[in-house]
Amino acid sequence: MPAALWIAHVDVTDAEAYGRYAAIATEAIAEHGGVFLARAGRYRQMEGRDRPRNVVARFPSFDAAVACYESPRYQQALAHARGAADRDLVIVEEAGD
Repeated sequence: MPAALWIAHVDVTDAEAYGRYAAIATEAIAEHGGVFLARAGRYRQMEGRDRPRNVVARFPSFDAAVACYESPRYQQALAHARGAADRDLVIVEEAGD
């Protein structure tokens, strides 16, 4: 079963509230087998809309990634992100070998 990635592009507008989101989201992601591959590190925007925070998390499967997003714990985290950031998030299944 292929792994899946969460790819998020974020522009934080309220650092305090977004910090609360990040703390809870980190726990929810770990509870669903997710690990961070990139988290607000160095980047260079090559095309499209620039957002200064970019995050990539890998999950063991597409279903695990979706389950994490839909989980009560992540939804609790997301309540802190609403109004604290402009975000785009996509879940992408990795290509099989």
